[in-house]
Amino acid sequence: MTDRLIRITTALAVVAVAAVAAVISYRHAYELVHAHGETGPTARLVPFTVDGLIWAASMVILDASRRQQPAPPLAKWSLAVGIVATVGANVAHGASHGVIGALVSAWPALALVGAFELLMTLTRNTSRSDLVQDEASTEAAQPAPPRTEVEQTPEQAVLDEYRASLNGPGRPLSQRYLAEKHSIDRRKVKQIITNAEQSAPA
Repeated sequence: MTDRLIRITTALAVVAVAAVAAVISYRHAYELVHAHGETGPTARLVPFTVDGLIWAASMVILDASRRQQPAPPLAKWSLAVGIVATVGANVAHGASHGVIGALVSAWPALALVGAFELLMTLTRNTSRSDLVQDEASTEAAQPAPPRTEVEQTPEQAVLDEYRASLNGPGRPLSQRYLAEKHSIDRRKVKQIITNAEQSAPA
């Protein structure tokens, strides 16, 4: 329960930071695009293509990780290009206010990328943890392998013990003793011994 609570609160914190950073980063990118000649829907949609590329690339990498496969090179390159583009756009937006202005303007983009990647890491770790637990549960639920040894029946035990006593130094075991020891009716024991004596070679 504690691990689940930690994951939930961490995910909520990361999502909150990412949402705030995304709004600010979008505003910076929109103003930059608008200031360089684009207006209307184009100016509003171009920033989405940058963050959308980061999202799509991260999802592909996450899917590959969940399938335990290497991430496609195109996804890695797309993620890197998206990060450079969104950080560069925010830096350019604040560059007119000097180095400090550029750094302040770039921070929302860095926070957005960092929060998003933290969320992906949390998702990957949660998936792996669930997979390990599922495998452990499956192994625990599997029935025990069947015993290779065949359990001896009371009748067979009586017969084997009686035959072994024939080769002993003393007298053969009595029918009463064998019946009481193996919880078998004495008449059944007598029948077993009689059949054994009849089948014995002369």
